[in-house]
Amino acid sequence: MTHIITSLCLRDSGCVEVCPVECIVPGKPIEEWPWYYIDPDTCIDCGACIPECPYEAIFPEDEVPSAYTAKGGEYISKVGLTGHYEGVNHHGEPVVLDCVRQLEPGEVVDLTPDIQPNYDYFSKGPGYKALEM
Repeated sequence: MTHIITSLCLRDSGCVEVCPVECIVPGKPIEEWPWYYIDPDTCIDCGACIPECPYEAIFPEDEVPSAYTAKGGEYISKVGLTGHYEGVNHHGEPVVLDCVRQLEPGEVVDLTPDIQPNYDYFSKGPGYKALEM
């Protein structure tokens, strides 16, 4: 089992720095892979990344919520959404996403579809190619 970064991810990057096995990478190109992704073959399931995420976007795979209740103000980031987000990451560098939607307080969203992209990125996406180099 691995940890999963969900669509609540706004590319903070704090998780990358604490990962002892360097298995977390930013999706590229950002338009197709808007989150950070955890390589399931490398992840040692230590959980160091969870408290570093200011967006509470990381879960053990078997705990990804099927009914996440929004506090309000969170964003979800998915290909096909058209909202705009501008912020800064862990290092104060700009983060701009054009595939977001802000959640309303009490809104319930299923985050379980976010599990598969973490596997897809490393099996079909650019992350796989990067590992092969």
